[in-house]
Amino acid sequence: MNKEHTVREKSYGFALRIIKLCLWLREKQHYEISAQLLRSGTSIGANIEEATASHSKKEFCHKMAIASKEARETHYWLRLLRDSEMLTDKQTSGLLDKSEELIKMLTSIVKTGRQKTTKNLELRT
Repeated sequence: MNKEHTVREKSYGFALRIIKLCLWLREKQHYEISAQLLRSGTSIGANIEEATASHSKKEFCHKMAIASKEARETHYWLRLLRDSEMLTDKQTSGLLDKSEELIKMLTSIVKTGRQKTTKNLELRT
């Protein structure tokens, strides 16, 4: 199984957990932060899906870089929810771990893709 397939599956599972958390936050009337978390947490997988349909390596890297930024933003919102005591350590620890895992995977994919793109450009000149 390649990295792109693995990160697709992990981001999808992560998005499902984020949706459930956001539904719970809305029940608690935390609408604004729920909306921010829902947007960034589900955008990770959406950008990965778009990347898999890219027409070029450059476009692929760009979409994966956006997914990485969204994963970092999601990590921020989760930390904020924990540190503001809107959620407990127990409620956030698994999601924080998963967001860190996605960040590492996406960073690796983007770094590798950019190195290959740069190497291909150097070979053409």
